Amino acid sequence: MDRFFGFDLGDAESAIARLSKDDQVAPEMLTVVGEQSFITAYAQLQSGELLIGEKACYADSVVKRKLRFKSRFLSDRGVAADVKSFAAGVLGELYGSGDLIRNEECSFYIGCPAGWDRNTREHYREIFESAGYPPAKIISESRAAMVSACQSRHLQVGVDILSKPVLVIDIGSSTTDFAYIMGGKEVEMQTAGEVVLGGGLMDEILLEESVAAAGFGKKKIQSVFDASEAWRTYAEFAARRLKEKYYSDEDYWSTHECKESVVLHYDRPVKLTLKMDRKIADRLVNKKIAKLGNKSFRDVFIASLKDVRDHITGSQPELIFLTGGVSKLPAVRDWCTSVFTEAVIISASDPEFSVAKGLAYCGRIDEDLKEFKEDLDQLIRSTAIEDIVEKHTPELYRSAVDCLVRPILEDVAAPVFDRWRSGEIRKLEDTDAILQTEIEAYLREDKTRELLAGPVTAWLKPVIEELEELTVPICLRHRVPYTALSLKSYLSASDIDIKVDAKNIFAVEEMTFLIDSIVTAVVAILVAAVDIIPFMAGPEGVLIGVVAAVVVLFLGKEKMQDKMLSAELPKAVRMLIPKNTFRSRLDSIADDVKASFYESLQKEKDDQITQRMVEEISGQIEQTLIKMAEVVEIPLG
Repeated sequence: MDRFFGFDLGDAESAIARLSKDDQVAPEMLTVVGEQSFITAYAQLQSGELLIGEKACYADSVVKRKLRFKSRFLSDRGVAADVKSFAAGVLGELYGSGDLIRNEECSFYIGCPAGWDRNTREHYREIFESAGYPPAKIISESRAAMVSACQSRHLQVGVDILSKPVLVIDIGSSTTDFAYIMGGKEVEMQTAGEVVLGGGLMDEILLEESVAAAGFGKKKIQSVFDASEAWRTYAEFAARRLKEKYYSDEDYWSTHECKESVVLHYDRPVKLTLKMDRKIADRLVNKKIAKLGNKSFRDVFIASLKDVRDHITGSQPELIFLTGGVSKLPAVRDWCTSVFTEAVIISASDPEFSVAKGLAYCGRIDEDLKEFKEDLDQLIRSTAIEDIVEKHTPELYRSAVDCLVRPILEDVAAPVFDRWRSGEIRKLEDTDAILQTEIEAYLREDKTRELLAGPVTAWLKPVIEELEELTVPICLRHRVPYTALSLKSYLSASDIDIKVDAKNIFAVEEMTFLIDSIVTAVVAILVAAVDIIPFMAGPEGVLIGVVAAVVVLFLGKEKMQDKMLSAELPKAVRMLIPKNTFRSRLDSIADDVKASFYESLQKEKDDQITQRMVEEISGQIEQTLIKMAEVVEIPLG
């Protein structure tokens, strides 16, 4: 895709942002019907013409006119047709202005409340598809607002939003939308996610206060509103803009007059003056109204915050991000602080456009992630990872041998010697099969796996460092944090411990699994090579070297080699060999045994076994990278 459009279709007003794939600047806000933030309304004229925006509110010769319909999408099936008509009108405006080119490689990211489930979102997407839109995807408006803030580097508050719990509160015109985000991923809450409480209620109160203060014109204005829902809604939009203007700098307006005049053109023009001051601002949030069950905006908002807090199953939010037109109201911050006492509160810098911009960012990020995974898949399909593993395999053999020779001598060979010395094992030649069985069993024990975990972890470090020479460029090329495919940071300097960090627990689990898988592969090849391990009682074996010094005295040097293995030596002769002598012998030959064992593996091992191990280790690394890539979502910052 070359360009990404973010469509914030709101209940009261809508906005569209556009971002090209290679843009280094913020998304561009498009002008639709003369406004960057245009009224969500459409009108079908008798002539068949479709109007959207402000003109649709008061146009004559209208067959059908609809405003503020999105808030009823979940409760009124007929609203789907209204969404389609409005969306079609917007699409026509974009084609007409040249902001959208037919058949271009582009996609639309369209916002919806966080509380909408998957089926509702898919139904919503299908509406835009049926209206003729390019490929579309539905994204939570709360998430989009946060992406916008993070991409624009607005959230510089000393809080690591990629790891900390964040509550996004989007105060729209008809609903207040809550989204809980942990580690950059949206987490579904048990609560519905949105509350029927929006800034539109304040607009209605402001309009009522303004009409009440209209003096002699009050009755005329009220009669226009009673006769024309369109003009009433239009006046509410004007009230909304004045309210947001006041809240954007309440200190300034405390010493200046904040008012706006609206001329209603119905049967004859009539003028309505809208005014905001501290007294009216107080009434907007504290007046009890029937729509809220005789409660105030403040009462319901605080109750909603408490309900959200009680339904968060994870950690309570450390950051609360406010967006929407009412978000800059100072009282909103105070209400949030009263419920979430430890959280940092921050609001969007451009609340009217943050969702649309965030949606456009989401489009580009998704495209980056798609190409990122394609490049990763290409790397996995190549032999690059196998080549790295095979290059480092000799060192893995050496590390395993160095780690296991002494424990095998002490825990396996010594007990077998004790059994021969006590007469339990009749002949030295019998120790070959016994040692082979005992060593194989020892290699499969959990304590052996634990011994190998350290050397394997140390061996992985240079492998991972070399691997990152291939993965880091892929991440950087597609604006994905390079740590997304990094395993090196999870290995500590101790070579055995794995750093456990709650924010990256998935990767820690994958690291543990990867190490365990490599240990399994190493054990498998060692078990397959048991017959060449120079611990046996043959001519070069450990037991012969210790026993020979005593046995030669009885059989003679010439006959020692031929007779000793099959001879049933008297127990008294066996007991002449002290245990300490044997253990001293083990200490002196440990390095020689390591060298001999390693050389045997290098020269005599089955190449098919080694190749299978290389393939298995490479496969586990590849699966780890795939799983890490699967959880890479929208990088918020």
